[in-house]
Amino acid sequence: MSWKDKLDTTRAGLKNLNGAIPDTARAFGGLGKAVKDGGTLDLKTKEFVALGIAVADRCEPCITLHIATLIKVGATREEIADVLGMCIQMGGGPSMMYAAKALECFDELTQA
Repeated sequence: MSWKDKLDTTRAGLKNLNGAIPDTARAFGGLGKAVKDGGTLDLKTKEFVALGIAVADRCEPCITLHIATLIKVGATREEIADVLGMCIQMGGGPSMMYAAKALECFDELTQA
């Protein structure tokens, strides 16, 4: 399955879940908005943190969502790779495997 397909599948699954638990979905969405809009860090930096956590936790759907957002906010391949290097330093071999997936996702989603 391509990363684009994985992204579409993840979004569809979340839409389905959100329909089943709308109050929880709204509350979680509110938390996300508050965290992203508030504080001193810009959105791109916050998304780099989220990507790091997604790699460390080995959450492929999270990787796809945060890579897609990082592309939207103008993250470069070099910036992504730098963040992934830190993930590997902190998480060792398992993080290296998911860092490779994250870079593959970025490369696929940025192809024209």
